[in-house]
Amino acid sequence: MKKLTAIWLALILTLLAVGPATAEVAYPTTELWIETPDARHQFTVEIAETEEQVRRGLMFRTELAEDAGMLFDYDPPTHVSMWMKNTLIPLDMLFVDQFGVIGRIATWTTPLSTETIPSGGPVRAVIELKGGITEQLGIRAGHRVVHPIFDE
Repeated sequence: MKKLTAIWLALILTLLAVGPATAEVAYPTTELWIETPDARHQFTVEIAETEEQVRRGLMFRTELAEDAGMLFDYDPPTHVSMWMKNTLIPLDMLFVDQFGVIGRIATWTTPLSTETIPSGGPVRAVIELKGGITEQLGIRAGHRVVHPIFDE
C-alpha cells in the first residue's frame, strides 16, 4: 500500500510540475530575411516579447519548420547567454548586432543542455532556427538579417 501511495504521489507531483510548463504560450509572428552572397532567405519567426515568452522560448517543441524560428529582441543591445534546458530539438542560434549583422552562430545546439551559450559580445537579437539550417543555406557570421528592429 505504501508503494502504491508513493507512486501516486510521484505521479501527481510530476503532473503538477509539468502541467504549467507545457501550457501553450502565444507569440506574435513576423517575417525576416537573411541575406547571403547567393540568396535572400525568408523566415517566419515568433517574437519573444514578454518575460514569460523569453523564458519559454522554443522549450517543449518537438519540431520546427525549416523556414520558422524565434526572435529574441534585446533593446538596448546587451551581452546574453542562452541555454537549451527543456528544449527538445537542436537549434542554430544566431547572435545579431544592432545593424543586423550576424556576429556569431552556435550550430546544432544540444537538446536539454543547461550549458550556457554566450553571445560573444553585445547583441540586439538572438534568432533561433532549426538545427543545421544555417549550414544548409550557407548562412555565416558577417551575413545580414533584414528586419525593422535593426538600424540601417
